[in-house]
Amino acid sequence: MSLLEQTAAMITGQDQTWRNQARARLDQLAIPHWALGRLMDLGLDLVGQTRALPPPVSRKVIITMAGDHGVAVEGVSKFPQDVTPQMVANFVRGGAGINVLARQAGTDVVVVDMGVAADLSALTGRGEVVDKKVAMGTANMAQGPAMSREEAVRAVEAGIEVVNELAADYDIFGTGDMGIANTTPSSAIVAVLTGRAAAEVTGRGTGLDDRQVAAKIAVINRALEINRPNPADGLDVLSKVGGFEIGGIAGVIIGAAALHKPVVVDGFISTAGALIAQSLAPMTAEYIIAAHRSMENGHGVMQDHLKCQPLLDLNLRLGEGTGAALAMHLVEAAARIVSEVATFEEAAVAGADK
Repeated sequence: MSLLEQTAAMITGQDQTWRNQARARLDQLAIPHWALGRLMDLGLDLVGQTRALPPPVSRKVIITMAGDHGVAVEGVSKFPQDVTPQMVANFVRGGAGINVLARQAGTDVVVVDMGVAADLSALTGRGEVVDKKVAMGTANMAQGPAMSREEAVRAVEAGIEVVNELAADYDIFGTGDMGIANTTPSSAIVAVLTGRAAAEVTGRGTGLDDRQVAAKIAVINRALEINRPNPADGLDVLSKVGGFEIGGIAGVIIGAAALHKPVVVDGFISTAGALIAQSLAPMTAEYIIAAHRSMENGHGVMQDHLKCQPLLDLNLRLGEGTGAALAMHLVEAAARIVSEVATFEEAAVAGADK
């Protein structure tokens, strides 16, 4: 079997015995029943995911996948493709939004070149960027498949490899992205896998005006018409209208789930990766923590499809893993609630009347 097949076969759902143990403790905390609401729900999930109480989440890392997109030539972004390698260099210098928020959250950042259309050998040679480059960017999906099926497999397996390489050092993973024009393939993916019209799930990306959004929707519709991706086959969807970094994110989620490690999924592009991951390995959804709901039209549609409710709603639209970094605070809080808040018995506090 391939690495992807082997890893997907390892994934089982959350452990119900551990969930029952966590619920029994949460039900007895010396507070009004479930008074910390969704933080308690999250604590329950963390115990079920990690099979441990307290759930280990202190060693945190965000994997920011970078790749370029041939569809950028269609004018679907307000920024030139040169911005992708420039931002990768900024990540390395520690000056990007993800660096600032990750530092504040005590979270490491690992940057991966999945398919940047530039020579990053100076950065990868020094170990500042992980080299998993599949190709120098995808092809233009508005004229044919974004990549071959073999390249799609390679992209997903690269994400699995990164997780396996980091697993000994980290308890929990977050996802991030960088790639000019990547809201276009992400919109195409959500349209295919949820059955929604492209016009319903396509947003402004880098700040397009109404005319530019209409043109972007037309590009996506043309790509869907030309490529006809099969919604029952995640690899076909990824190869026809996806991106290398999106495939890498899917691999991170699959790899983390196979190791019973939670994965905090960032915004629109990361959630497109989560849709691909769920298509390839449905039980991955039980290991996803949705960091936030972005301003992109289709993000809520994606999260509804995955049946995951975001922790935050702050009008974010940056990507990079910034929402995941912010959500790490809540993840650690949930882990502490389930393990450190005293029960009525431990606190010698009288419980509520029956």
